Amino acid sequence: MKSYFVYILKCSDGLTYTGMTNNISRRFEEHQKGLNKTCFTYKRRPLELVFYQEFNDVNQAIYFEKKIKNWSSKKKMALAYEEYSMLQILAECRNATHSKYNPNTE
Repeated sequence: MKSYFVYILKCSDGLTYTGMTNNISRRFEEHQKGLNKTCFTYKRRPLELVFYQEFNDVNQAIYFEKKIKNWSSKKKMALAYEEYSMLQILAECRNATHSKYNPNTE
């Protein structure tokens, strides 16, 4: 059975990179060595693999990657460090700033 991995890298500048692969060790090595000069992580090395999750279904992996790519760095790091209560708090804080929750926009 084929495995797929969704992963989060923490870059040296504190930013995060989210990706998907079928070989987590190979892909991390590619990022770390800077094989692709146009990659987001190229100038942000060294990198730290802070999170990965394995999937048996490529569609589930793609869905999860797309979902967390839109998250803030703080929310991604809460997931990486298993601070699950912070995920909810960070989601609520971000939603509370949305215009439909802001009484000054009415």
